[in-house]
Formats: sequence, structure tokens, C-alpha cells
Amino acid sequence: MTRRHEGKSMLVTGAAGAIGFATCEILAREGARVMMVDVDEGGLAERVEAMTKAGYEAIGHVADVSDEAQTIGYAEAALEAFGQVDGFFNNAGIEGSLGPTHTYDVDEFDKVLRVNLRGMFLGLRYVLPDMVRRGSGAVVNTASIGSERGLAGACAYNAAKHGAVGLTRTAASEVAQMGVRVNCVMPGVIETPLLVGMLEQMFDSVEAGMQKLGEVATLNRVGQPREVGDVVSFLLSEEASYVNGAKWEIDGGALATIRNDI
Repeated sequence: MTRRHEGKSMLVTGAAGAIGFATCEILAREGARVMMVDVDEGGLAERVEAMTKAGYEAIGHVADVSDEAQTIGYAEAALEAFGQVDGFFNNAGIEGSLGPTHTYDVDEFDKVLRVNLRGMFLGLRYVLPDMVRRGSGAVVNTASIGSERGLAGACAYNAAKHGAVGLTRTAASEVAQMGVRVNCVMPGVIETPLLVGMLEQMFDSVEAGMQKLGEVATLNRVGQPREVGDVVSFLLSEEASYVNGAKWEIDGGALATIRNDI
């Protein structure tokens, strides 16, 4: 049986993070060659080593996605290594610090928007052209359930993730007739170091925070990185050939209802 991504080349940013790495593993297991991009040089090296030891074809590229020159660099490096990019998981992001909008630090706001929104735009700007030229390719951006709701204390993160949906829809409407699809995923409460960092700011203990936030989902638990990666893999595949400009909630049902039993 042919694997879903057999012979395909994939590019993943934020690849040293929990969701990024889990997705890299899934894509590689399904036959893809993967370029893994992250600003964390040490963490990226460990992740690439883990992939190669598992027998997967993976290479790493250190880059700050918010920097135009470095974005051009990783896009060109992927083309040089693979000849083309069939799928792009435009995933890199940071949570930023938490605080009320009316007292939020302006420099921190700018930093979060620069990485989470400008970085996403730059990825689209410099990876899409070759896909458009070839008339083939798929992109998945990482948005959030914060793209749909106000998250108290997270004005910068929330603004960026609302913007992620707008970028997704706009790009999708522009390149669809050129053979390229663009979608986004909206993870809910996923067990990642990023979540732990936020819980440390919000709760007395990470364990208490996990339990409390798990109750947001109708499934009554937090999600796992692989559960995001599986959806990303589908959206990057030909099985999702009629899916474009969509936002896929991976949140255990959090956005589907208002819990009345907690």
C-alpha cells in the first residue's frame, strides 16, 4: 500500500516544538522527505537527529521566521535540497507574556505579532511562488482557538491568531485556481511546552492548569501534539484535494458548545 506522502517533500517551521516535531514524524512516517526549520539551533539539531535515527529523511535549517532574509534562506534551501516543496506547514509561533490589554507592554506586543503574523506572511510570501509556478502544492498555517474567541490576557497572541485566519483565507482565494491549496488548523488546549509556559503564568501549578483547561473541551482532556499532526498531514495530502480556505478546529469540541456541566 502506497504511503500518503510517498515521494513528497515537506517543509515545517517551528519544527523543534512539540506540534511541529510530531507533525514531522507523521509526515516522514507517511513517506515524505522533511526540511525542519526552527530558530532554536540546539533543539532543532536534537530533533533532526531523532528523525534520522528513526530512519527518516530529514534535514534541518536554522532560521528566524520573522526575518525576511532568513525566510528567503529557508525557502531557497528547501528548493535546493528537494527540487520542490509539495507541502508547507507554516507553524512557527510564540505565546508571549500575559497581561491586560490596557497595561500590555508595547514591545512585547510587537514581538508576538512579528513572529506569529509577520512570520506566517513571510512564509507564504516566499514559499508560495514556486508552488504557483508549478501549479501544485498545499499549505497549512497554524491558527488557534484564539482565532475565534477572546482570550483574556493574551491580546497579542489573540490578535495574531485572528490574523492567521485572514491570511489563510486571502491566500487561499488567490492561489486556488493556480493549483495550490491553503488551509489552517486551530489547535485548542494541546500539551506542549508553549502551553506549560502559559500555565505557569496563569495557575498555581501546571497540573492544576492542565486539569482546568482540559475541562474546556467536551472531551474533558487536553489534546496531544500528534492529534494536530494527523490533521495537518491530511490537509497536506491529496485526500484533502477539495479543502481550501478552511479552518479546522482541533480542540476536543471546545468551540462547539458552552459547557454547562463544570
